[in-house]
Amino acid sequence: MGAIAVILFLAGGVCFILGLKLLAKPQTARKGNAVSALGMLSAIAGTLVQIVGQQGADFSIDKLVWIGVGLGIGTLVGVPAARLVKMTAMPEMVALFNGFGGVASLLIGWAQVQQAISVRGAAGLDENGVEISRPSMTDVLAMVGGGDGHFVAATVVAAIFIGGITFTGSIVAFGKLAGRIPSKPIRYPAQQLVNAGALAAVVLMGTLFAWNPDWYPVVYLVIPIALTLGVAAVLPIGGGDMPVVISLLNSYSGLAACAAGFAVGNELLIITGALVGASGIILTRIMCLSMNRSLANVLFSGFGSGAPTGGGGAAAGEKQDVNILTPEQAYYILEAAQSVVIVPGYGMAVAQAQHAVKELTEHLIDRGTEVRFAIHPVAGRMPGHMNVLLAEADVPYEQLAEPDDVNPSMETVDVAIVIGANDVVNPAAIDDESSPIYGMPIVEVHRARQVFTLKRSLGSGYAGIENPLFFLDNNAMILGDAKQTVQALIDEFKAD
Repeated sequence: MGAIAVILFLAGGVCFILGLKLLAKPQTARKGNAVSALGMLSAIAGTLVQIVGQQGADFSIDKLVWIGVGLGIGTLVGVPAARLVKMTAMPEMVALFNGFGGVASLLIGWAQVQQAISVRGAAGLDENGVEISRPSMTDVLAMVGGGDGHFVAATVVAAIFIGGITFTGSIVAFGKLAGRIPSKPIRYPAQQLVNAGALAAVVLMGTLFAWNPDWYPVVYLVIPIALTLGVAAVLPIGGGDMPVVISLLNSYSGLAACAAGFAVGNELLIITGALVGASGIILTRIMCLSMNRSLANVLFSGFGSGAPTGGGGAAAGEKQDVNILTPEQAYYILEAAQSVVIVPGYGMAVAQAQHAVKELTEHLIDRGTEVRFAIHPVAGRMPGHMNVLLAEADVPYEQLAEPDDVNPSMETVDVAIVIGANDVVNPAAIDDESSPIYGMPIVEVHRARQVFTLKRSLGSGYAGIENPLFFLDNNAMILGDAKQTVQALIDEFKAD
């Protein structure tokens, strides 16, 4: 049984690594998802085989009832959630699932302590019920965790602490993304001092438990501190930074799972957690570079308040002219264009306009127009949000490009169409040193010959920063629902 479990775990680990590799490219992402799911099936099967092998002659099918209940509940929740979730709600679902991963690691760490206490208590009596010398918690943790007792104790605290922060932090991120919690930073007096004190207390208690596991009651103090710290860490972060927070919390969930794997001696959990943790950190780093900001700035600056902060716009009380066109007027410019760059943003997701956008590109291509999509790494509410939407609409991968691919030739672009994006096309990032986003790489649509900006209103973006693009001579605003606007353009092409 042990050999079979190892083989299944090894197969699961290979599937996870291969799946992660396939997920790196849009063309193979679906296959990567399927391979990763197969890896998880192998992991579950290996765990069941391992349990049967450990029980030996004492095994009975009744002992798998709770496992079956857990699998059943997970299936009943997971399948409908994945099939019915709206694409606009995908970031919230990702944040929520990150939280579930965190709380699972927390429960594993807590259960390991409870098991050690139970084993130690049972060892305190002989077959006649007479109390004998009890083993130390260090020895018991070494036995139930399959490693050095002090190391197992340290990993238990790590799993509980990181898992707790991930859980409540993800719930707060979910609330901000879903609009159930204000997206602006929520601060309180001496927040960084309080957070630092809580972190120091956890480090102290974790060190005490690792040094002498007989002091296991301190673990029960770590749990509420971790849960509270998760809320306190994410509340002060503005909604505009939620994509980075989701990526970071994803990394946290992996690190928590890795620690839980060490705590219970499960190699596959260690591998899986390390993969998730490393990939999440790498993605977080990429997104921070895409905004020209450090991770510390994202976590502690309170940027992205959702309230206008100025920068690059009109001075107080100054009125600027805005060129507003109807879709019918915009059509006459668009139908003569030889090259078009489309910049999608969250507004496209809200309007569910991706299929209409795909149809518009087909009409343009039929007329000989070159069409490309410029995808900014932080467009939308989660990493890859726009890629997912466009893939759903079967937009060819060859049409997708990064900002660095289109910016050098932007002056030759006849029309740039901005659909619901705001902060990622804001020229204040280049021109205004006083702007909070100064230095952030953007899609430089303001250098195109003509820009059409599709928005519901002239309001600021999710980060709350006014956009001077709206007032440029080569920009025209087409106000209204993005899907309806694009459909009106399509109708004009059909009528021609």
